[in-house]
This record gives sequence, structure tokens and C-alpha cells, in this order.
Amino acid sequence: MKIIIALFLAVSVCGLCFSAEPVEGFWLSVDEKTGKVTAGWHIYLENSQLYGKIMSVATEPRGVIADKCRESYRGFPVSGKVNTMPVAGTPWIFGLTKNNRNGEWTGGRIINPEDGNDYNCRIIFHQAGTRAGSRNFQADTLEMRGEIGLGIGRSQYWQRTDERTAGSLWP
Repeated sequence: MKIIIALFLAVSVCGLCFSAEPVEGFWLSVDEKTGKVTAGWHIYLENSQLYGKIMSVATEPRGVIADKCRESYRGFPVSGKVNTMPVAGTPWIFGLTKNNRNGEWTGGRIINPEDGNDYNCRIIFHQAGTRAGSRNFQADTLEMRGEIGLGIGRSQYWQRTDERTAGSLWP
């Protein structure tokens, strides 16, 4: 009986150790109007909050600075002047916490480094083979939603990728 309990506990602990959030990983942002890939992202958890860093940009050279941003934003997770930071490697998505709904993260912010605008951010993970509204998801997809308030905003649907691809979109 002790062996069975020990095995059960070992399997349970291993399951917890290896169960990562499905939103974590590498993603390609896709412009909802043109269908073109715009950037490679790394979405990751830190201290139970969700963050996202751009790894590469399809239309900008390496080392481009986010000079259209303001000097600071409320809650920005990195110290220093935001408008002097590089686009790649800076956490433009920050402060999201897991919602009670499966696969949904809310309460954070996203900053568009192209123009400096910031928005409320919601991320919803859609597993391959599922349906939401009128949309069928053939592959794992992140719905990245930026909102100005009262649910007014827009969604982009991001594609899962690997680290090499996410980091190699430079023109």
C-alpha cells in the first residue's frame, strides 16, 4: 500500500512539474488585415504573471529603438526610459494574470512599439481542433486582444512557432 501511495505522489508531482501553460512559448504575430507575419514573440511566465518580448521584427532592422514610445508607462516591468529601449528584447506585454476561464489571461497591458500606444490586454489560448464563435482553430492559436475599454478593441490571431523562427524574421 505504501508503494502505491508513493507512486501516486511521484506521478502527481511529476505532472505538476511538467505541465506548462499552453500560452508559453514562441509565437508569430499576424496582422489581422493583411495576414502577414509582423514579429516573432516569446511569451513567458514570471512570478505568476504573463509577459511577452519581441524577438524579431519582419519590417525593421536589428537594433531598432522604440523611439515613438513615451518615456514611461504605468506598471512597465523594466526600469529606464522606454523610448530608448530596443524593440527586440523588451517586454511589450506585461502584467497579465490567469483568469478563471481555461486558457485566458487578463488584467495586463500591451504597448505597440511602432507608435507608443498602450492598451488593456487579454490573451486567450485556442487549442488546435477547437471552435470559438465562427472561427475553427486548425492549429494552436493565441488570440491577442488589445482594448481601449468597455471591450472595444481588436484581436490578432498568433501562430505557434519555434525559437529559431521567432528570432529570425529580420529583413
